[in-house]
Amino acid sequence: MSPAASACIIARDEADRLPRCLDSLSFADEIVVVVDERSRDATEAIARQRAHRVEVEPYRGDVAQKRHCVSLARNEWVLVIDPDEELTPALQAELKQALASPGDAAGFELCRITWHLGRWLRHGDFYPDWTLRLFRRSRARFTGLDPHGRVEVDGPVRRLTPHLEHRSYRDLADQLARIQLFSSESARALFAAGRRARLRDLLLRPPARFLRAYALRQGFRDGFPGLAVAVLTALHVFLKYAKLWERERGLGRRDA
Repeated sequence: MSPAASACIIARDEADRLPRCLDSLSFADEIVVVVDERSRDATEAIARQRAHRVEVEPYRGDVAQKRHCVSLARNEWVLVIDPDEELTPALQAELKQALASPGDAAGFELCRITWHLGRWLRHGDFYPDWTLRLFRRSRARFTGLDPHGRVEVDGPVRRLTPHLEHRSYRDLADQLARIQLFSSESARALFAAGRRARLRDLLLRPPARFLRAYALRQGFRDGFPGLAVAVLTALHVFLKYAKLWERERGLGRRDA
């Protein structure tokens, strides 16, 4: 018999994608959703219909928000999942087996695959994307900088091979909007951590990221979507350090 497990989700304006995510969490004995108070669609209503616990909270940043969401869970085993992700049936089955016989594992990594511009991306910076999502909460901690925190655990980590499906961007306009948002969050986090923008960050990091995604990791094999991802990922890197440079000099909007 598998131990009880909780699924934890933070969400904002995800009414169109949250139902698919919730449908894939049949393994969970508890679903906890923390809704960003800035959400303006039916995200909260959908969560209250389907989840066991729902809280509406001010946004603290990715790391703090996920840490808070996990703190609300009752069970030792926790799966952190985003509302634009879903477990395939194969992954659900393997996850149940892992919970039934976890051995000495403190956590399990899942392989995320992203759907974008009409296809699953199987090369470049987006794949393979191994991410630690299932873990024993007593042996886990959130680290990293906003907007992309990560979980670290004290103990062995194993991998589950079926894909975690990720429908991140609705279209190119949505990807660009997220790049604007995430690059601003990254600049704030870097500034708070004492980092400063250097000329080589602006000159070298963006083209290096493009070459890594498109050439070294063979993003070109994904056709135009692979090219778009490589170009826009490089743009994200440039904007992150340009906004850090701007923040150092007190320029621009303070909420950007």
